[in-house]
Amino acid sequence: MHTGYSNSRSRMISRRRGLRLRGVQDSTLSSRRQANADRVLIWNWCYRCLAAGILVLCSTLAAMATSFSRIDEPPLSERWFGIFVNSERVGFYRQRTEASGDGYRMEGDGSVQMNIMNVSKKASMRETYLVAKNLALRSFEVEQTVNGSLSHVSGLVSGKTIHVKSETRGKTTEKTLTFTGDVFPVPALNLYPLMRVVSAGASYTVQAFDSEAVRIKDVLITVLGMDTTSAGLPALKLRNNLYPYVTNDIWVDSRGNTLEESVREGLVMTKAELPTTIGAFVSDWALGKKDLIYDFSMVRIQPPIKDPKKLTGMAVEISGWNDALPLLQEGGQQVEMSGAGRVIFKTGTLALKSPDLNSGKPTGAELKPADKIESDAPEIGAQAALLAAGAKSKEELVKVLASWTATWVNDTVDDGGSALESFTSRSGNCQTHARLYTALARAAGIPTRFVSGLVHVEGKGFLYHSWAESFIGNRWVSVDPTYNQFPADPTHLKLLEGHLPEDMAPIIAVIGRIKMTLLETVY
Repeated sequence: MHTGYSNSRSRMISRRRGLRLRGVQDSTLSSRRQANADRVLIWNWCYRCLAAGILVLCSTLAAMATSFSRIDEPPLSERWFGIFVNSERVGFYRQRTEASGDGYRMEGDGSVQMNIMNVSKKASMRETYLVAKNLALRSFEVEQTVNGSLSHVSGLVSGKTIHVKSETRGKTTEKTLTFTGDVFPVPALNLYPLMRVVSAGASYTVQAFDSEAVRIKDVLITVLGMDTTSAGLPALKLRNNLYPYVTNDIWVDSRGNTLEESVREGLVMTKAELPTTIGAFVSDWALGKKDLIYDFSMVRIQPPIKDPKKLTGMAVEISGWNDALPLLQEGGQQVEMSGAGRVIFKTGTLALKSPDLNSGKPTGAELKPADKIESDAPEIGAQAALLAAGAKSKEELVKVLASWTATWVNDTVDDGGSALESFTSRSGNCQTHARLYTALARAAGIPTRFVSGLVHVEGKGFLYHSWAESFIGNRWVSVDPTYNQFPADPTHLKLLEGHLPEDMAPIIAVIGRIKMTLLETVY
């Protein structure tokens, strides 16, 4: 995907391995060299897919024109893209473009993870480009993590030079690049022809900034003419040579939205997807804390929390919040707006004891079996009765159920499935723990619901997580059956209620974009 994230990573991989892509179709290549070439080609493309910053799925595909004319500005919105190898999803990318001063701000972030030719790679990237009205680069900031190695590159355009600062493994280097005319970020390349005269056969040679190689290179963009995507949608087909010996084919709509990108006749594909389609995938991997999304979803807090294990109360402000999300009270937290896109969470001893914050009585659903929460299964009922035998109060019973679940289920990054399945397999991630505990609690007659949000991991930051809330003593109390906490510690910030994929999909409204500031702590 040459659209934005596309330049850097691929070349880094090929340079590291001392490999050059040369004519993957060349019959003179030995089978071993052919395999190496294919491996590097795939990795180049997929890292480009992350880096490419594909610019926006069209909002109404049915209304897409079958002829193209010049556009005056890029499409301004946010869209998601899936990355696939041999039709298997290996990553995702999110791109946002908005007006900024007398130009535009192009932001992107995403992750990819694959095992190609027995070589495992994982990478994540966050990038920001400020461009002029004609999309010429003004400044940039790119942070990327490749196999655990973090690097940061930033730069500012002044006249016909770019002043670049690179930070990798604690070392800082600076350099100055010179150019003629204008230089463009890779996210602008798919838009460049549409902001000029659009005609089949037209070609443009532009200077593009490569943030990984930290250099400027010439890129040839060719307009091939009208075509259709793999989904049969009419589109304008483009081609570029962003990477040597690799042909990048791109399909865009009349508004400038990239719909698809392809390499090696569809071996690697990047496709625009609706948030509702990709949301379940992203939320599942985020809550599972899988490597693919780990760096992308981590929320660092400033200043860091000291002695988190001794914490009894906390107040934090989250910026970058999506105001369409509900502000969920109860379960030991109080949430209030502090401005547009900003909310304050107060937990533990700092949460107000107002009855209004704990007035949500059980509806009855919190005692019933549900999909993947089989509280009516004989095995679940028998185990709940066994654990309840010695409990003298509901509080004691909840503590026993949470402790037993934490011990019984071995923690993994993979979802162990339903409560009944994990009861048998004894493995699963935080969602699995929460489902099994919820089923046991309901079978024992304690109203319980499944919740998700953020929790602090010492030495790192906040990660997405699932736990439960049980109704005890006329209030909802948070219970974490993964970490064996009752009540759950004050770093648990509830964002969502419900265990179904559609309940958790709204996480994509905040994941990868929020920042957190520590306001107050109580010990």
